[in-house]
Amino acid sequence: MAVTRVRPSALLGTGLGLAGLLSLSSCGNPGGGPNTGGTSQALQAAGASFPAGLYQRWFADLASQEKIQVNYQSVGSGAGVRQFEAGTVDFAASDKPLDSAEAAAIQRGVVQLPLTAGAIAVAYNLPGCNLKLSQAQLVQIFEGKIKNFQELGCSNQPIQVVVRSDGSGTTYNFTNSLAAFSPSWKNGPGVGKSVNWPTGVGAKGNEGVAASLLQTKGSIGYVEAAYVRGALQAAAIANRSGTYARPDAASASQALATINLGADLTGSDPNPSAGYPIVTFTWVLLYKSGNGSKLPALQRTLAYALSDAAQQQAPALGYITLPAPVVTKAKAALAGVGA
Repeated sequence: MAVTRVRPSALLGTGLGLAGLLSLSSCGNPGGGPNTGGTSQALQAAGASFPAGLYQRWFADLASQEKIQVNYQSVGSGAGVRQFEAGTVDFAASDKPLDSAEAAAIQRGVVQLPLTAGAIAVAYNLPGCNLKLSQAQLVQIFEGKIKNFQELGCSNQPIQVVVRSDGSGTTYNFTNSLAAFSPSWKNGPGVGKSVNWPTGVGAKGNEGVAASLLQTKGSIGYVEAAYVRGALQAAAIANRSGTYARPDAASASQALATINLGADLTGSDPNPSAGYPIVTFTWVLLYKSGNGSKLPALQRTLAYALSDAAQQQAPALGYITLPAPVVTKAKAALAGVGA
């Protein structure tokens, strides 16, 4: 069935309503004191809403340290990648890295840097319900086969599924896990930034899905864990070993520790055996060459994102600090970006 799009009437608080433009001015040097003199430089970027809450904080920090203006549009991974492919942004953000064929098609070359990581929560709005879902139950909810919370041990309340209406790396990672959990999903709706959902209403961005969930008692959907606020709760999900876990920092870190990113820093695991099972790194896409006079600003911006000061902010905002070996590899890859 076609997904109906819902236009949310409310934005999330605490700095997470980023559906529009993030435009932040800054001055200084990376992670250090102020940069005196010189003119400000603008960087244009677009992409994933998944890490937008953390990016907002980082860009605000840079505003007080760097003479750089970062205009980041939280439009979803799909739209961000399209702008990157068209060459209309200086960098893009995506929760799904480019595959080898997509990367080869970028004439200027591409360097993909993991900047943070997080868990995709199965968020729901039903007070008094302590939801624990097997992998089969989770799939059946999004297939439209489980229609009432009563079937899950909670009160008699019809389920309203909420999904992403836009092309999304969050959707890719969520459906990738559903496909790993169940052959019926793998051979049915499948995996993608957009899929033909069997049930549900659609909303744009993590912000839109969370706002729709907050407005609708009995709703359930998928969002980056940082968006589980207010009346929303996160379900415990069984991992491959059969252990139930919620999307907190400890269980997400446990799962991420099992993922081998590989030499190109783009690896993933849709069904880890430990910790919370729906976790992902999220990437920034940079042009390997042709950056011209913007190269110093790009390198300073991304060097700050990979700094200890920036990474240590992740847990308080619902994200996961990158493991030290990943940071080391990402810094080496950033050094290979050229003018």
